[in-house]
Amino acid sequence: MVLMTNHVHLLITPHLKNGIGKVMQYIGRYYVQYFNHQYQRTGTLWEGRYKATLLDSERYLLTCSRYIELNPVRAGMVDNPADYPWSSYHYNALGKENSLISAHVVYKSLGRDDASRQSRYRGLFDHPVSKTDMDDIRDATNKAWVLGNDRFKAKVEKLMDRQVQAKPRGGDRKSELFKKKGNIDRV
Repeated sequence: MVLMTNHVHLLITPHLKNGIGKVMQYIGRYYVQYFNHQYQRTGTLWEGRYKATLLDSERYLLTCSRYIELNPVRAGMVDNPADYPWSSYHYNALGKENSLISAHVVYKSLGRDDASRQSRYRGLFDHPVSKTDMDDIRDATNKAWVLGNDRFKAKVEKLMDRQVQAKPRGGDRKSELFKKKGNIDRV
């Protein structure tokens, strides 16, 4: 989690169906009301709807966590994620308690105890998030596609009975139906 000056990044594992939607609805209704009252203002705090993606936690959880916690660094606000006060980096890498954060099982697998997990987590920041991973995260989030490998996407597509990634452009030229039709009449 990172609270930026003009947006928020959250990495949430819901415990209930529609849990994330309910959280966002709650924030939109009650926090905005509180904030407006506190600062004697009216209107919305955000310009648009929240953007989200379902991700394969085995492959992308730690990558997304790094992507999120490095956002203040990429924005030029700080040189090190530890220098940004409104970030889960303090919990994940430095062991600072935060009642809003629960360690994910993937994070827990980094080590047998808190100190070893925190050390290994800090070590992940020795390498930048690759451009490919950043593009994949941004693309999936902005377009509400699923972030994961083909097996994960197929599983989610079957469970949700909906498309989870963009289809190739130009039609399916490899299909048997296309091959049987042969050349298409062009005008």
